[in-house]
Amino acid sequence: SINDKKMQPGRPFPIGATVLEGGVNFSLYSKNGTQIELLLFDDVDATEASRSFLLTKENNRTGFYWHIFVPEIRAGQLYGYRVDGPFDPERGHLFDPEKLLLDPYSKSVVVPKDYDRDLASRKGDNVATAMRSVVVDTSTYDWEGDRHPHHPFEKTIIYEVHVAGFTKNPNSGIEADKRGTYAGFIEKIPYLQDLGITAVEFLPVFQYDEQEAPPGRSNYWGYSPISFFAPHRDYSYRRYPLGPIDEFRDLVKALHRADIEVILDVVYNHTAESHRQGPTLSFKGIENKAYYILDERGGAYANYTGTGNTLNANHSVVRRMIRESLRYWVSELHIDGFRFDLASILSRDEYGEPLKNPPILWEIESDPVLAGTKLIAEAWDAAGLYQVGAFIGDHWKEWNGKFRDDVRHFVKGDARSVSNFASRLLASPDIYGHKEQHPEASINFITCHDGFTLNDLVSYNTKHNEENGEDNRDGTNDNISWNCGIEGPTDDPEIEKLRMQQIKNFLTVTLISYGTPMLLMGDEVRRTQHGNNNAYCQDNEISWFDWNLLEKNADLHRFVKLMIRLRLDRDLGEGYPDLSLMEFLKTRRVAWHGIRLNQPDWGPDSHSIACTVKPEDNSFIGHLMFNSFYQDLVFELPSPGTGHEKGWLRLIDTSLESPQDINLPEEASRVEGSSYRVAARSLAVLVKVVT
Repeated sequence: SINDKKMQPGRPFPIGATVLEGGVNFSLYSKNGTQIELLLFDDVDATEASRSFLLTKENNRTGFYWHIFVPEIRAGQLYGYRVDGPFDPERGHLFDPEKLLLDPYSKSVVVPKDYDRDLASRKGDNVATAMRSVVVDTSTYDWEGDRHPHHPFEKTIIYEVHVAGFTKNPNSGIEADKRGTYAGFIEKIPYLQDLGITAVEFLPVFQYDEQEAPPGRSNYWGYSPISFFAPHRDYSYRRYPLGPIDEFRDLVKALHRADIEVILDVVYNHTAESHRQGPTLSFKGIENKAYYILDERGGAYANYTGTGNTLNANHSVVRRMIRESLRYWVSELHIDGFRFDLASILSRDEYGEPLKNPPILWEIESDPVLAGTKLIAEAWDAAGLYQVGAFIGDHWKEWNGKFRDDVRHFVKGDARSVSNFASRLLASPDIYGHKEQHPEASINFITCHDGFTLNDLVSYNTKHNEENGEDNRDGTNDNISWNCGIEGPTDDPEIEKLRMQQIKNFLTVTLISYGTPMLLMGDEVRRTQHGNNNAYCQDNEISWFDWNLLEKNADLHRFVKLMIRLRLDRDLGEGYPDLSLMEFLKTRRVAWHGIRLNQPDWGPDSHSIACTVKPEDNSFIGHLMFNSFYQDLVFELPSPGTGHEKGWLRLIDTSLESPQDINLPEEASRVEGSSYRVAARSLAVLVKVVT
């Protein structure tokens, strides 16, 4: 038992639970709390605390920090807080002294088997069913000399992947207890190596509330965080309190050994506490006015996220928490980069107004601990703030939503799409040229977790989200998709051929365009969600990687693998890492053509474009031809010129069957004549290599 005579007031820093010699120091921020109780638990499912300590203003408060040192406890100890204070919703105060609350700085979280989100949403005692924080000591882990790969963006291929969904399918070949876990993912790293991936971008791995979903379903994507420091527990097969941290670090270490970086999709824009009627799990019951953007006239939550609440990211306390969270993931868990979900929210002030120079964004960019990490912004939010091309800072890269949309329009065959498509091929100089950033500022993608998979993009005209239980009202209606003639699966060989051709078109454009390419998990083998474009609550085979597709669509897998190799072996940006986008393009010498040389058709009815790309050193010359028309087109070819004895070599033609559809230069076929026929709805890439 704890000797109460050794109890000490503790100190306000570090914030959270810190293991010190002889015990643990606890520190919690609460400006308007009037009394705080620290509760210790012996078991995750304990219905009551084994010990509790009352913190008073006189003995345990410095400024707005409440603190205590508890002797003779160590890492692995379960704990939580109860915070008393005013309950005055119109003034933003929602204190409930009976609620057990998570420490905002929890490094690990345990969830009892009887956890009840609904009970946490009502006033009153929920100690028996509440999540608990865990005391963590990260200093004992052996990293075995782990080093960050530090791939430059111009040598980066990002693979957006769900850490559990990658191996949760029974056909993954992973033993049952490791499916859907960090440990299970480790066993599939050779697949990513073979494909050529240099960075995984994990959907959220912060501890989240799986019960935030429609009745009978669970939150699968994880965009519902309740701790910004703790790895999600259900992704670990190690059930002891500190298991997820060790297992997650094992995964990071294994990926680094495979020369693959780890990027986390981080959600610093809202929490699982949701709207006013949502649960009180942590922040809401500790200092609601600090952590959330509120309507000062009535205390209602601002909702710039579409999920019920918005984190007050530029409040000094919240800024510190975000920065220390990022530092923790980098310094203690060796993360290589972050993709910020709805990042434009981080530019809003406490009233929700956009700031010209948001403090939190500049603090992240200039933090020395974060120097060298990849910073990627989803530069918009759910309330209409769209900052693609205008996001603050010098080092941020951006998800280029315009690349996704404009390439979809062109490949689909829409009118008035050629000019925008051409710009997207060149890293979008119309968007980024003014910023004097590198070409890799544009993260180029066609699909991501949110929306259709690539297979579904060419198989469905409309969304089919009935399984989500919301009468197909959820998910976007603007998919810019085309089913190629039949809605959903078909045995029609002509439609199947066209769909495969369109998939190859999208993948080729993504991987040959200037900028940083990102692929969605399973697109390389035609993973389908059966037309569901919002599978956030589908923790089942709708969302999981189907490993049977690897054999079924081996030809497409080969195509993607060789496309990645072509890009990395002869990267279009290699040797020019310090040039701005516009300077870089000057060294490329891009000439535009139509079906006739030097006569590009930029008109509204055009469905074709070609270009010749010459690096400054003339080491190779590429000629690219794109035809989204419904008929074949014959393109004139430039003269091979001197020093190119082999003439034009065909690297890619998406209309051809495997293995003719793509080849490395040493295996490529020579193109005879002064023209090339590009089949309807296909593209071709030719190259001349100096001999």
